[in-house]
Amino acid sequence: MIQIGVNNTLSKPGTVGTHVLAMRFQDDSGQWSDPVKIGFPVYSTAAVSSNNLKAMAQEVPILVVQEGRMAGQRWALSAETVTIGRGEDCDIIFPERQVSRRHARIRKVEEGYILEDLGSKNGTYVNGYPLEGPYLLRDGDEIQIALCVKLAFVGPEATAPLFFEEGERGGLRLDKEGRRVWVKGRELDPPLSPAQYRLLELLYERAGRVCSRDEIVQAVWPEAVEGAVSDQAIDALVRRLRERIAEVDPHHQYIVTVRGHGFRLDNAMPAR
Repeated sequence: MIQIGVNNTLSKPGTVGTHVLAMRFQDDSGQWSDPVKIGFPVYSTAAVSSNNLKAMAQEVPILVVQEGRMAGQRWALSAETVTIGRGEDCDIIFPERQVSRRHARIRKVEEGYILEDLGSKNGTYVNGYPLEGPYLLRDGDEIQIALCVKLAFVGPEATAPLFFEEGERGGLRLDKEGRRVWVKGRELDPPLSPAQYRLLELLYERAGRVCSRDEIVQAVWPEAVEGAVSDQAIDALVRRLRERIAEVDPHHQYIVTVRGHGFRLDNAMPAR
């Protein structure tokens, strides 16, 4: 659990002050951590209420050190770019020798927060897998810096449980407005073909329920004459979609064949 308290030093409209956020974290045993204070300098034409400040706080993700000599340390990712490394010019500094001087960075983008390795010697890992490109962070992701520092990413949407079990998060996500697809935080690039996307969207919306071949034809080829789309054409489309997803995650079968019935999406992220 996360507990938030507010100390508002902005006494009247038109003044400069600091809003101090005090946050405490509750572990599995029910024990609360010491308060972590985060200050927000404010210049405002109107006083900011405690409720508004709490809403502001929930928009800022937090990094929490889980292991290593700095275990328990926390940072609010309020800047557009945060660099992580051993060098004194980094925003978050870890003194371990395995950590490169400029090891990794987190950038705020329209979709959320992107983690990137900066060519480090000993690598950056997310949920146990080596980082091979820009990664869109999700609440509860585990970040390892050179396998000697373990961090947890607490997303701005986190309000009650601080971390989620792996099975509670899907490995595949869709942006329906932009017709974009992410697999384990990495966007499929190039994008799916229109037919591939329509098939995936149908399976995604069904949330694990079986979709029949007739339903697939109606969703993917709505103008097709009845009987004009063969089973072979459907199977070929499913195969191509599986291959595209496997480019990012070859270890999990997201599209499952249910013999005699159709297909369903298995979107649970498997345990390592």
